[in-house]
Amino acid sequence: MEAKDVEDTESNFRWCWFLLVSVIAILVIVAGVLAILEDLKDSKKDSASHHPGPVVKKYADALEIALQFFDGQKSGKLVNNRIGWRGDSGLLDGIEMNLDLSKGMYDAGDLMKFGFPMAFTATMLSWAILEYEENMKTAKQLGHARDSLKWITDFLINAHPSENVLYIQVGDPELDHQCWERPEAIRGIRPLTQVNTSFPGTEVAAETAAAMASASLVFKKIDSSYSNLLLEHAQQLFSFADAYRGSYSVSIPQVQNYYNSTGYEDELLWAAAWLYHASKDLSYLKYVTELNGQQFANWGNPTWFSWDDKHAGTHVLLSRLNIFGAKGMSSEENLDLQMYRKTSEAIMCELLPDSPTATSSRTKGGLVWVSKWNCLQHAMASAFLAVLFGDYMVTTQISTLYCHGKSYSPADLRNFAISQADYILGNNPMKMSYLVGYGSNYPQNVHHRGASIPVDANTTCKDGFTWLDSINPNPNVAVGAVVGGPFLNETYIDSRNNWMQAEPTTYNSALVVSLLSSLVRSSSVVDSFT
Repeated sequence: MEAKDVEDTESNFRWCWFLLVSVIAILVIVAGVLAILEDLKDSKKDSASHHPGPVVKKYADALEIALQFFDGQKSGKLVNNRIGWRGDSGLLDGIEMNLDLSKGMYDAGDLMKFGFPMAFTATMLSWAILEYEENMKTAKQLGHARDSLKWITDFLINAHPSENVLYIQVGDPELDHQCWERPEAIRGIRPLTQVNTSFPGTEVAAETAAAMASASLVFKKIDSSYSNLLLEHAQQLFSFADAYRGSYSVSIPQVQNYYNSTGYEDELLWAAAWLYHASKDLSYLKYVTELNGQQFANWGNPTWFSWDDKHAGTHVLLSRLNIFGAKGMSSEENLDLQMYRKTSEAIMCELLPDSPTATSSRTKGGLVWVSKWNCLQHAMASAFLAVLFGDYMVTTQISTLYCHGKSYSPADLRNFAISQADYILGNNPMKMSYLVGYGSNYPQNVHHRGASIPVDANTTCKDGFTWLDSINPNPNVAVGAVVGGPFLNETYIDSRNNWMQAEPTTYNSALVVSLLSSLVRSSSVVDSFT
């Protein structure tokens, strides 16, 4: 090889080396820029997560009041109870089956323990704590919320003595309603009702599974053994509910007069969704998507969220996975999750008052109004879902929700929720707070036995009705009770015998606690419950 050829070869080599080094340098610079941009993006997310808005005092005050109703509803041996006119009760519940069913909560103004709405109460308390723990902590109510939740889950654990048996009711409602007496006056052993393989109750078993799965997440960091126990019960109950399908309203017809179920498919999806969040077992994700999504989810058809119908809550809970992302899912599962999200968006569009698809189920004053029985349930449940979905958008920096071409922001969803909360707290034509104990004008004649009978009254089963029929205000204030609410014409009759409007429920309280927790301050939510 001639000297010139060698010189050219060396020159080419140096040129190639220079190009290679230059490319590497450019790639390093690009990677650095991308890293900086990603850091900026993350810092924006962190800013949204760690710089919440100021505390809204009226909602923090209302939350403190609302949580006290659970202390007024507790059965069993009371510990550090904040309601002075309440004492121990129901201590013999479950004894004939060698079970301790003394805990749990009385459903409403009577002395029944109905497992179906009680489990829903627990699920909603759990959901509120999981999404808005920091808000509750700021308002100094987190401990009270956890305590109320555990009072229910302790009962639910004992009510599930074997894999395929669940006790779903304590007391006979027909006998119970023949008396008007304080819970402390309960005498003797009360009858129990159970679901099992011969008399299935898919919806109540699945709702109880949802309660235990969600609660297992609440207690995961503070009591891991209790959390694991709850998850184990949840998994067993879900297997029982799914394997032995049948409505408890069919198996046990007498429940139809009180908490009649309109179907169990929604509870199966609801429970599986919570079990996926609690366990990260992909089989539960597959259950709500590929296996049963199309058949059970009623995609594209918004419904009202309530103790009976969990579809709307399930859509929002599963849209969380689509919005935030879930690891290990198939493309088909992701497409199905998109359907849950699209249905959630349709629900939001119905709730927004000036949306092209806004529901007409409202009073003139703007309250969502669906049923004359316990009308506030749907308003509170809808408002909670709205602000929660809006907070999902805030956390993931989704700025716009489209409703048939019209655009809305997370702030619009929050404003709708605020309108419902403010109506309940007194901004209504009656100028009355429907949360007992909040403000200066609230119902004085709540349909509630314990509140209506003086602590020192010595009544029997029958002569207690004197207190029901009295025109005098309740001698004991049912602090935190949310009554049924106004009629469509926005009137309210404050009479103890008006149980349609004047009776409070524990699940109403769980819903108002959820709503108020979301409004204590504006903030994003956690990416994951675990």
